[in-house]
Amino acid sequence: MVQETLKTRSTINYKKPEVLEFNNKKCCGLWLVLVGTVLGISILFGGSFFINPFLFLAGYYISFYIANINSKIRKRLSKGSASPFQIKMIFRSIALLFVLMFCIAGPFIPQMNFRMIWLGVNLATGLHFFPFYFVHGKSMILIGILCSAVALCGYVFIGVPVILFFIADAILKFGFGVWMLFFSKPTTNAKTTF
Repeated sequence: MVQETLKTRSTINYKKPEVLEFNNKKCCGLWLVLVGTVLGISILFGGSFFINPFLFLAGYYISFYIANINSKIRKRLSKGSASPFQIKMIFRSIALLFVLMFCIAGPFIPQMNFRMIWLGVNLATGLHFFPFYFVHGKSMILIGILCSAVALCGYVFIGVPVILFFIADAILKFGFGVWMLFFSKPTTNAKTTF
């Protein structure tokens, strides 16, 4: 009787692996191209902020609308819908980004230490790419590693002008965006039981 009950419970709790389809790589590519461009322009006009926060925030939200909300553009670039699990991962990854920014960059806001604030934002962004693997595939792991590494180098190599790390970050995002927008194809090569 006990064995039957345990067997029944394990069958009920078992989740069949879901094959994930990465159908929205081109939308992500457009997003990265736009963010990389906005970041580059914000660096040009950064002054003592290093990255102009007003230009960056305005450009960020406009880019978000263009790449992620505008239905005409999404319909043109998307090759299929995201699964409910992928939609959950999108929201969890965005929430993770804000938590990481608060924890990594937040402590430097009272001192207005813009070097540490922007390095923290860049590191948080790099780390938040990892869960996006479940939404866009392996390229998210690679961009996560590279963006995180660039930010960490900014912490380690104090003698190097920090602006070089911010430029490298913008170039990485732009470059990955171009690749995903123009050269990536939908794939279905991951399974998850989450």
